[in-house]
Parts: sequence; structure tokens; C-alpha cells
Amino acid sequence: MLMTQASATGKATRRRHDREIITLAVPAFGALVAEPLFLMVDTAIVGHLGTAQLAGLGVASALLVTAVSVFVFLAYATTAAVARRLGAGELRAAIRQGVDGIWLAVLLGAAVVAVVVPTAPTLVALFGASDTAAPYATTYLRISALGIPAMLVVLAATGVLRGLQDTKTPLYVAVAGFVANGALNAGLVYGADLGIAGSAWGTVIAQLGMAAAYLWVVIRGARKHGASLRPDIEGIRASAQAGAPLLVRTLSLRAILMIATAVAARLGDENIAAHQIILSLWSLLAFALDAIAIAGQAIIGRYLGAGDAQGARDACRRMVQWGVATGSLLGLLVVAARPLFIPLFTSDPTVQEAALPALIVVALAQPISGVVFVLDGVLMGAGDGPYLARAMLLTLAVFVPTALLVPTFGGGLTALWGAMTLMMATRMVTLWLRSRSGLWVVTGATR
Repeated sequence: MLMTQASATGKATRRRHDREIITLAVPAFGALVAEPLFLMVDTAIVGHLGTAQLAGLGVASALLVTAVSVFVFLAYATTAAVARRLGAGELRAAIRQGVDGIWLAVLLGAAVVAVVVPTAPTLVALFGASDTAAPYATTYLRISALGIPAMLVVLAATGVLRGLQDTKTPLYVAVAGFVANGALNAGLVYGADLGIAGSAWGTVIAQLGMAAAYLWVVIRGARKHGASLRPDIEGIRASAQAGAPLLVRTLSLRAILMIATAVAARLGDENIAAHQIILSLWSLLAFALDAIAIAGQAIIGRYLGAGDAQGARDACRRMVQWGVATGSLLGLLVVAARPLFIPLFTSDPTVQEAALPALIVVALAQPISGVVFVLDGVLMGAGDGPYLARAMLLTLAVFVPTALLVPTFGGGLTALWGAMTLMMATRMVTLWLRSRSGLWVVTGATR
């Protein structure tokens, strides 16, 4: 009888966690997928202007993505901090914490604009833009950089809403922004005949609109619950300190991806072409797994804030199961779709031959990736940023010599993606050890 009751209780707990994960992860996935669609629309529209314009967009967009992605901690750290406050029943303090994160985003965005706009020609030259593409890249970069503060505000405000267990509003804003971006780009590029500058202005206006929508939601919540909207130096400093370890983590991960691309380039044109195809798929798969991680950040932060250590452990365990199951499913889909996927990007049989075995390696590694993404989200939700930074630096130290030896010992692109799998396995081990230690389970409104 007691065993039956325990079993029923366990099932009820799992069902509750499943509902929480699905409710947060599904809208989060939609919002994540909408983000790269901005660049796809710009690419499709600018591509019809000419090869030089498209090449310029490629260089400028790479710089912009790099400039913005390193500040993704604005979303991650804010989610964890707000969720903790919410779990502790301190809704006004939770919103106030989010406001501090938004002010930090404004300051960082202004600093980035001050650097990028005057140095745009130099940055474009450093990325190796040709003489014909460089003027277009500079134009697009200078105009689009004006939207960086809005992009960072969107990151921070998204973190506020995720921390408040709301992933639907970011989905709605992302979809509206995507539609507006497409319409503005088409109208300004072709209707107003502004060329690549029109594409840049269209994206800036769309980003400003998204930031305005988020700010309206946050300001309305702050006024409703009596939270101050004024900048608070101590609060902004605390947000920066919480985000600093996650910045180290993100920079280390970006370094790994850049090194992998550099090694692929040394393997020859066919291999770098195949590598880009596989990397695009790997990034798409990451969106699905990252959606569960985002749910993890919000759920774990709320449980710990509420002082429910056992609830946090149970949620972590269930999310790991979700990560393994989702990763296994994605891996099977990659294997099944490989005859259709690769020809979508290239008809070159040499590139296809290089991509196929590496693609199998990526498919086999997806269950590992599922665990990594989930535990990464759990520890972020727990505010365990310093450990994440140290773990990623260790992973970088393991990956660099392994990847650099690939051209020497052979194996081509398959060996390189084997090194990427080793990198993910290293991350899994470090994150699993931390999760097992229980040191991340620190309850209370603040860590």
C-alpha cells in the first residue's frame, strides 16, 4: 500500500514537472527559432541586390552577431535572479532586479555603439572583406550598430519575463518583430530604393519596436507592484557581477566554435564547406535543447527562491530525462533525414562525402548535448555562474589541443567533429559532477 502511494506521488510529481517544462519550453523554442529568421530575411532581400552587397552583409552580420551574443548573460543572469525573487514571494524585488538588468543592458549597448560606429571600417577590414564588399559592410554595420542597445534591452527584458515564468510574451514579440522586419526591409530596400542601408534601417526599427514592447510590459508590471524604475548603481553593479562569470563561459564557447571553423578551413575548401553545413544543423538542434535549458533556468530559480531544495533536485532530475529523450529523438531524426538534408545545401559530391560521416557523429552526440544543455540551464538557474565559467575554461583547454592535432593526425572533418563531441562530453562530465555534488542547491531570495 505504501509503495503504491509512493508510486502515485512520484507520478504526480513527474507530471507536474512535465507541465512546467512544456509550458515554458515550447514558447521559448518558438522565440529562439524566430531570432535567426531575422538574418535569413535580410539575406534573402539583400541577396537580390548583388553579390557584393550580399558579401558585405555576411561580414557585417558576423560582426553584429558576435557583438550581441557575448552579452547573452543579460538574459541568463536576469532569469535566474528574477526567478529566485519570485519563488521567495518578493515580486516587487523581482521586477526591481529585472529593471537593474535592463539598465545594465542600456549602458553596455551605448558602450558598444561608441566603439563600433567609428571603428566600422577597421573591423570590416579585419574580417577580410574584399574591396567591393567593404563599403556595403561598413554601411550596414554602422547603421545596424545603432540598434545594439535595443537588442541588449531585448535580451535583458526577455530574462525578466522568463524569470517571471512567462515565455509566451517573448514568443509574441519575436513573431511580431520578425514580420515587421520583413516588411520594413522589403519596403526600404526596394520601395524606398535605399539598398543595403534600407535593410539595416529596417532591422534597427524592428529591434527598437521589440525593445519598446518589452519595456512597456516591464514598466506596466513595475508600476502595478510599486517597483522603482530609476537606475540604481548598486543594483546595476550586482547585475554585472552576476553576469561576469557567464560572460567568461560564453566567450570560451565562442572561442571553441571559432577554433573549430579555423581548423576546418585548414582541411580544405570541401571540408570547410561541409563544416558550415553541419554547424548550421548543430545550431538548429541547439535551439530545441536550449528551450529546455531556458525552462530549467526559470523553474530551478523559482524552487530555490522558495526554499524548496527537494523540488529543485526533482525538477533537475526530470529535466535531465527530458534532455536525454529529446537529444535521442533529434539524433534519430538527423540520421533519418541525412539523405535529404545535405543536398539542400550542396550538390557537390565531394562536399557531401565529407559531410555525411561527420553528420553521423553529430547525431550520435545529441543525447550528450541534451544532458549538457539541461544541466547548463539548471546551474544558471541556481546562480552557479562561477562554476560554469571554470568548467568552460577547462573544456576549452581540453578542446584546443585536440582540435589543433586533427590536421596532423588526419581523420578530416569527421575527426574534427569527434573533437567537438569530446568537448561536449567534457562539459557533460563537469556539469554532472556539479549536479551530483549538491553544491548548487543554495536556497533563498539571493544566492
